[in-house]
Amino acid sequence: MRRNEMHLQFSSLSSNESFARVAVASFITQLDPTMDELTEVKTVVSEAVTNAIIHGYEGNPEGMVHIDSVIEDDKFELEIRDFGVGIEDVEEAKQPLFTSKPELERSGMGFTIMENFMDEVHVESNRGEGTTVRLVKHLTKSQTLCK
Repeated sequence: MRRNEMHLQFSSLSSNESFARVAVASFITQLDPTMDELTEVKTVVSEAVTNAIIHGYEGNPEGMVHIDSVIEDDKFELEIRDFGVGIEDVEEAKQPLFTSKPELERSGMGFTIMENFMDEVHVESNRGEGTTVRLVKHLTKSQTLCK
């Protein structure tokens, strides 16, 4: 069993969402994921990073988004963290169609998408301290990491 890690930190600018998606997707390609798995992971990264930028930092570009990724065998773990305003009620926020920013025409499906595409989703948040979203996916078409 070999462990591989990646750590990213970037400004909370909407333009960095695509960077995060591509960086994480590139990192997991070593596991030779299926196209569906790759698309699902990219979508989940987009949702979580967008939540951090829009809801966590409320559009403040001076915040930082942190991504930690770990691969062990066929298991991919992803943690996306912000130090923004936090979520008042995580269970409410995870309900389909719930949004705290209806004026921005948000769909309120971010957590639902994450739960549908990943094997595990854990959300920890404290008001005024930020939010951490931990995600786990077991990839079906894995290969042994290069030595």
